[in-house]
This record gives sequence, C-alpha cells and structure tokens, in this order.
Amino acid sequence: MTRRQLISIIVPVLNEENNVVPLYERVTEVMRAHDARYDFELLFTDNHSSDRTFAQISRIAASDRRVRGYRFSKNFGFQRSIFTGYMKARGDAVIQIDADLQDPPELISQFIAKWEEGNDVVYGIRRSRPEGWFLRTARRSFYRLIDSLSEDSLPRGAGDFRLVSRRIVDLMTEVDDYHPYIRGLIASFGFDQVGIPYDRQARASGESKFSLPRLLGLAVDGILVHSIVPLRIATFVGLIMALIMLVAAVVYISSRILFGQEWPPGFATTTVLLFLGIVLNGLFLGIIGEYLGRLYQQTKRRPLTIIEEQTVDLKDQPPS
Repeated sequence: MTRRQLISIIVPVLNEENNVVPLYERVTEVMRAHDARYDFELLFTDNHSSDRTFAQISRIAASDRRVRGYRFSKNFGFQRSIFTGYMKARGDAVIQIDADLQDPPELISQFIAKWEEGNDVVYGIRRSRPEGWFLRTARRSFYRLIDSLSEDSLPRGAGDFRLVSRRIVDLMTEVDDYHPYIRGLIASFGFDQVGIPYDRQARASGESKFSLPRLLGLAVDGILVHSIVPLRIATFVGLIMALIMLVAAVVYISSRILFGQEWPPGFATTTVLLFLGIVLNGLFLGIIGEYLGRLYQQTKRRPLTIIEEQTVDLKDQPPS
C-alpha cells in the first residue's frame, strides 16, 4: 500500500489560553475535509506562557493523538519558536498559522491545493488587516525597505501564514543561524512560490505580543540577516566624507599659499564638522557592532530553544 502523506500544522503560542481551543476546533474541521487523502498532525510550541496555555494544549493532546505540544524553558523569541516547530514537524508539507485566529484556518484548503499543483511554498498575502494607519504604514515601509536592501526577493504583504514542502524543511535543517528570520530564509531558497490574497481578521481574544520595540527588533533582524548593504553604505559614506574633507583641505591650503587668503577663525565650521564626524563614527560603528554581535552569538553555539516539557506522544504509546 502507498503511504498516505502527512501534513503538519505548527502553531507558536504565548499566553493564548483563550484561543487554543477555538483554533483547534477550526483546524480540525479543515483536517476533516481532507482526511480521506491525508494524515495530519498539529504541533504547538509554547514560548513559556505564564497562563494556562500549555495546560489547554496538554488536555487536547491527551484526547487527540494528532496533537503534540512543546513548552520552552523560557521565552526564546517568536522566530526561534517557529524554527523549532519546523524542526519538530514530520510532515510532507508543513503549515504555519498563528493562534489568534487572525489568519483563517479555512484558507489551508487553498494552500494544500496549490501545493498539490507543485508549489514548494504557498503563503498568504494580506490584502487588509485591522490595525491603525501608523502601524500599517510602518509595516509597508519596512517590507519595502528590506526588499530593496535584501539580496533575496521577499514577497510583499506576506506574513507567517504559509505552507512549505518537505524539501524546504529539509533545507532549513541545514541552516545554522542563531538569529533566524524565517520569512527571508524561505524566500532565499527559491523554488516555486505562490501567494494567495486574503483579508486578515481581528484578534479573537487577548492582546498582540508584538509591541513596537519588538517589531523594530524584528525589522533589524530581517535587514541584518539578509543584507550587507548597511555595511556598504557605511563604507561609501565614509569615503564620500573623506573626499569632501580632502577637497576642503586642498582649497584651504591653495587659497593661503597661492592667493594669500586670510581665513577668519572658523570655530562654528570646525565645531559642526567635529560633531558630524562623531555622529558618523557612532552610527557606522553601531552598524558594524550589530554584525559583530551576531557573529559573537553565533560562535557560542547555544541552542535556539530548550524544551522544558512536552505532551505525551500518543502515537508512540502501545495500545491498551
């Protein structure tokens, strides 16, 4: 008999006790629509929630052998939580979805259909999302910026709601990056990738875990992981400033020697140039420091995440 293909659905969670069960119920409806052709597993990676999130996951896993849950020993960050989910997935295709139900689980059926057509990556493209003008504009500006700076083409409007084939997951296992940026990493692999537009809904319950500082941190990771353009900008600006200073020095010296020009004391000019030099040095040393900091953390070879507790895998248990 031919082995039935397995589809894994991974869900990163942090303090989502009120959303876990509704998500499970909607996802299982999608599973039921495809259970004639595919087997499914549902994986939760809990980033050390302080509420009853993992208790809810454990309760679900105790009654459904398709469900597994992993609780980390501390909050390791969203991207590492996602990466661990991919590494734990066993499926021929892996689907990532958030627990807050802003991304409709019913769209998974369209993801599977596009995967069946031969696409290795299927991602949701957000046509609209329920958020303020400032945050929406900031997101769009960031994605345009990172796309223009990155050496890889990143799909605009795409979030973390996606399906990837086993081939993509196997490539991810070969990546050794202490600061993984999953969206850019998957885009860098190439292969056939297709987007499906949809309208993002309001959060079902609870509050977003992405504050403005965390979004800015994610933006910095996305740029530094996938581009060395900031380093090149630092080099070019440094060269331009050096050239300007050289021309100014030549003009000043020539005027004094050839034309006997008497220049008044230029305290203001000197002060401005001094502060400009300090600002530029601080800015570009900061950029270089970001890259060096990542190299330092990479060389320490620490684990991306540490699993503190996990649900019992019913598939590995002998029948009673």
